[in-house]
Amino acid sequence: MSDYYSISEVAEILGKNPETLRRWDREGKLTAAREPMSNYRVYKKESLELFPAFRNYVNAGKTLDNFEESQNSYSVLELFAGAGGLAIGMEESGLKCVALNEIDKWACQTLRQNRPNWNILEGDIRNFDFKDLENQVDVVTGGFPCQAFSYAGKKLGLNDARGTLFYEFARVVQETKPAICIGENVRGLLSHEKGKTLEGMISILDEIGYNVVSPVRVLKAINYNVPQKRERLILVGVRKDIDLEYSYPLPSEKIYNLSDALKKGELYNSDVPQSLGTTYPAHKKKILDLIPQKGYWRDLPLDLQKEYMQKSFYLGGGKTGMARRIGWDEPCLTLTCSPAQKQTERCHPEETRPFTVREYARIQTFPDEWKFVGSVSQQYKQIGNAVPCNLGKEIGFSIVKFLNAYYSRASKPV
Repeated sequence: MSDYYSISEVAEILGKNPETLRRWDREGKLTAAREPMSNYRVYKKESLELFPAFRNYVNAGKTLDNFEESQNSYSVLELFAGAGGLAIGMEESGLKCVALNEIDKWACQTLRQNRPNWNILEGDIRNFDFKDLENQVDVVTGGFPCQAFSYAGKKLGLNDARGTLFYEFARVVQETKPAICIGENVRGLLSHEKGKTLEGMISILDEIGYNVVSPVRVLKAINYNVPQKRERLILVGVRKDIDLEYSYPLPSEKIYNLSDALKKGELYNSDVPQSLGTTYPAHKKKILDLIPQKGYWRDLPLDLQKEYMQKSFYLGGGKTGMARRIGWDEPCLTLTCSPAQKQTERCHPEETRPFTVREYARIQTFPDEWKFVGSVSQQYKQIGNAVPCNLGKEIGFSIVKFLNAYYSRASKPV
């Protein structure tokens, strides 16, 4: 079967008009390559595998699985580790965390309590030197915050990013020289500063010797065994001396919902454990008592809509996260650091309350045995900031696949 497909073939397979595909190409949604001789649009098989219709065509109904068994012992250095969501996923995929850096003391205590053997480097990343790990780690990962740069010219260099946490991420990559680095961020990075921030990051990685896999993709957690509509931008850099393509993990056909998260089933072998959680103030509970499952503020009587929304009632946008009660048969909306904020309410399907700490953790696919340290609000913050563990695991398998292929070409030093 071909690795390249013409625009007419792709249109037929996906059930789309060729003009739609041309528009997608212009918008960067599905980028076409060009044949050198004819300049015709052709599509790589890899870029098409994100579409269920294409996967059905190629695999004739076979279930796709990202699982990849490690052929060697691969090591990860994780930056901005938080409470361990990505690290758990990496571990479950067969990668070994050799060190984790995190500035938040409560998150560090959580990491130490659950994994006493992990090397937790607590403190500001600016105060750590990682040169002793040069050529000692296979992967560097990091969920650096999205910060604007000061642009000195058209091509942004590493020095131009000083003072930002992406600079620190790039510095550590430069110091350790892993085969591959993974940056994780919010979807908004794509449009931040009209795309210039992401362009700057790509330029900096290029300067320090890494090719960024293009196009940079936003992965939807619901496609990776996570019962939550969370999206994360995944930036992948491959060291320039490695002539090998990285492939993003394939999405699953199966979509899990809130019931799968909180009740015994495929994701968990028991109902969610009891735990502490916050409550709504009386005036908010009175409003949310009137909201049906899968409903939100628009389901209130008009006078209560105006009273609850106040000035927001007259502004544009759906504001579908406000006064929102999640349904059992749908994935949860993206969890935030505080479950009772007015802009991002996530009410339990049957009880008028926010999700508890353990319910929060289930929706983020943390194991039940993973304990969080600190006050209830600190625990919510740690969970809400995390990369969903199952998403991390699928990304981990894609890294293992890449490293297996890389080291099969040249023996890995013992």
